[in-house]
Amino acid sequence: MQTRAKTLAVIDYGMGNLRSVAQAVRAVAEGEGWTVLVTSEPEAVRAAERVVLPGQGAMPDCMRALAAGGLHEAVREAAASKPLMGVCIGMQMLLTHSAEGSVAGLDLIPGQVLRLEVAGQRQGDGSRCKVPHMGWNRVRQQHHGARAHPMWQGVPDESWFYFVHSYHARPLDPDHCAATVHYASVFACALARDNLFATQFHPEKSAAHGLQLYRNFLHWKP
Repeated sequence: MQTRAKTLAVIDYGMGNLRSVAQAVRAVAEGEGWTVLVTSEPEAVRAAERVVLPGQGAMPDCMRALAAGGLHEAVREAAASKPLMGVCIGMQMLLTHSAEGSVAGLDLIPGQVLRLEVAGQRQGDGSRCKVPHMGWNRVRQQHHGARAHPMWQGVPDESWFYFVHSYHARPLDPDHCAATVHYASVFACALARDNLFATQFHPEKSAAHGLQLYRNFLHWKP
């Protein structure tokens, strides 16, 4: 008896780095019994076993596009019942409010999105910190209890990941911070709450360790 392929939905609301995200997920899903679907259909999001919410650009535009596509409630329903992974602006959208355009987020992880403050700050090599923060930085996994979040399995602590952003997350509950990065200051770059996991950096642009994160998402049992 042949089993039905499980579906992972990459949400297409016109604002995500969809092609590279979908290619990365398909690369790790090959032979694992998964169908990776890029979709703008709310019903397809509801039917999927797992969901990835990508995003790039400005958060007000992303929230507007999500609502215009009828996907706002589908994402909230997915977040209530199945593993969901946010990427870049997709992570910021999970929070309560963003200072970028003073826009409300999905309020799935209580907290704020704030502009990076880099005035007068320099990196380890002496170069000035700039906005947007763009490039590779070490990510420090946070331990809440005996070990780091299971999504970090197979990813060494302080691995390098690729960032492109001008705003950062500040979760209300420190326990929702799954990793930090230092760029002008130390701030959260990965969030986790129950069946939600999200990264400010781009796993699909972060070579083997980024692919490992997507691989872990396919097998994660929150």
